[in-house]
Amino acid sequence: MGHLVAAAVIRREGRLLLGRRPVGKRHGGLWEFPGGKLRDAESIEDAIARELREELGMETIRVGRVLHRAPDPESSFLICFIEVEASGAPKPLEHSEVAWCEPPEILEMDLAPADRQFAVELLSPLED
Repeated sequence: MGHLVAAAVIRREGRLLLGRRPVGKRHGGLWEFPGGKLRDAESIEDAIARELREELGMETIRVGRVLHRAPDPESSFLICFIEVEASGAPKPLEHSEVAWCEPPEILEMDLAPADRQFAVELLSPLED
């Protein structure tokens, strides 16, 4: 079992919150759902609350269900995409920028690999 990464899927008025990874980091310059690695003995809820505070200056109101799990290619990380309700205006404390995006726009963005897999599964129109 690899290391768990919690990715927060924060939706407001039909838009989803994404952050752009700083250049120089793994997947630098690519967009992702905000979150991070769980520390030893940390719950997913605690990790999300900590990461949203550290990365975005937001407070977590509620952590919901896991929407999707995806391995990060070429690493031992398993990324869990989780519904999250959070308050406050996101500030790019660790990302180079943050954006509220309409679902169709997200599929056009340069996403990190696991985030793209999640976006395609969650956001693509259902085929007949």
